[in-house]
Formats: sequence, C-alpha cells, structure tokens
Amino acid sequence: MENKEPYKKLILTLSVAIPVAVAVLFRVRIPGYDLSFLPSIYATINGVTALLLLAGLWAIKNKKRSLHETIMKYCLGLSALFLVMYVAYHMTSDPTPFGGQGAVRMVYYFLLISHIVLSVAVVPLVLFTFSRALAGNFERHRKLARFTFPIWLYVAVTGVVVYLMISPYYA
Repeated sequence: MENKEPYKKLILTLSVAIPVAVAVLFRVRIPGYDLSFLPSIYATINGVTALLLLAGLWAIKNKKRSLHETIMKYCLGLSALFLVMYVAYHMTSDPTPFGGQGAVRMVYYFLLISHIVLSVAVVPLVLFTFSRALAGNFERHRKLARFTFPIWLYVAVTGVVVYLMISPYYA
C-alpha cells in the first residue's frame, strides 16, 4: 500500500519539537548581546512572507506552477529565518510589556494570542502541505492548502501588526 504521508513522523515530531524548543528557549537568558535590531527585521520578514504568500497564490491561480513552487520555498525559508531571529532576540532580551490602555490593549492581546496559537498550529499544516507537493500528491496538497494558506497569511500579517503595536514600548 502506498504511503500517502511519507514524512508524517518527521512532520509530527517537528510540530511538537519546534514549539517546545521555542518555549524552553524563551526561559533561557544569554546576557551581554544587544540584538535589539532584530524585531524590525523579523517583522519585515513576516511582511515579505505575507506578500510572497499572496504572490504564490496568484502564481498557482495563473497556472505558473514552477513560480509557485519557488515562491513557497522562499516562504518556508523566510519563516525558518524568522524563527531563528525571534528566538535569538528573546534569549538575549527581557520581555517588552505592552503599554497601551483600553480597547487597544484588548485588540493587541487578541491579536497576540491568536497569532501565537495559530503560529503553533500552522507548523504541521505548512509541513504537510509542502510534503504533499513534494510527493506529487497535488490533489491532497490543494485540499490542505485551502486551510493552510489563510492561517499562514494571518500569522504573517498579525506578526507585523503586533510588532507595530508594541514597537513604541521597546526600551
């Protein structure tokens, strides 16, 4: 019988290991490094990823499969780069409290919490969607991509919005 998910164990392992590693590394503090320049860079990476996701959607809708594949590989690479920078920043910096009050505070925390929850959920979605394309299983790829795309786009866009909302409070 054909294995429909050849990378299933690896994807599930990464889907658990990545958020656990991030959570553990958040508790690690490495003093003496000033990586305060990173949030603007990784927010920009989120913005570029969002634009590339839209470009990838356009490419596949216009039957430009090779371009779509290239764009999606860049999205994966940028997301990995974001994750490395994000963890590095948080390992070397104290948390920044949000200083906004009233309704904007509620909006900020709604966006932040939904962003965090969906950023964890999108890992297996992206990896399964990508692996299905790699395996040439385009029907299953397409079905999952319909769910993966809007979640990944939401995570990328809210990453930028959360950064813009908290950036005035960086020390």
